[in-house]
Amino acid sequence: MKLFTGLYDGTLRAASHRHAPFYLGGVSAAEAVFFPIPPDVMLIPLSLARPQRALWLALLTTFCSVAGGLLGYLLGWWAFDGVAPLLERAGYGTQFANVQAMFDRWGVWIVLVAGFSPVPYKLFTLASGFMGLALLPFLLASFVGRGARFFLVAWLVGRFGPAVQDYIRDYVEIIGWGTVLALILAFILL
Repeated sequence: MKLFTGLYDGTLRAASHRHAPFYLGGVSAAEAVFFPIPPDVMLIPLSLARPQRALWLALLTTFCSVAGGLLGYLLGWWAFDGVAPLLERAGYGTQFANVQAMFDRWGVWIVLVAGFSPVPYKLFTLASGFMGLALLPFLLASFVGRGARFFLVAWLVGRFGPAVQDYIRDYVEIIGWGTVLALILAFILL
């Protein structure tokens, strides 16, 4: 089943659209609160299409993701009772309980790690607000974690992407299904 090749080709075409950075910012903010697709899915092809702007795109992605994270934090703080049923219906209830246990043990460090890792960042933004984590450490950890991730991705793609773009396309199905499998394993282990 060739699912990812068509998505890859379509995303590369869309990456050259003049409003693509705006869409990247929107996806980055939404992913930090509720959207299930990570911004890397747009950051990578945009960086391939515009390698000279890859680091600027990483900055945009970081700021928008942290802004979305702040919204998630505020939702966790002010409206957790209303958000909790939505988390349950979306299938994140068990993961959220695990996140709460991690906060008790590691505090703000877990936000930094979650910001960098493929684990759904939205769970940690909501949990930070719900757990009453101080806002400034939350924002700093988010900037460092998310920034490190997005700048690393943009730098790698900007540096090596054009040279390996055809190689990526040849193996996009393996990469895509491998990523899906890795995310499933991460959810199970978390």
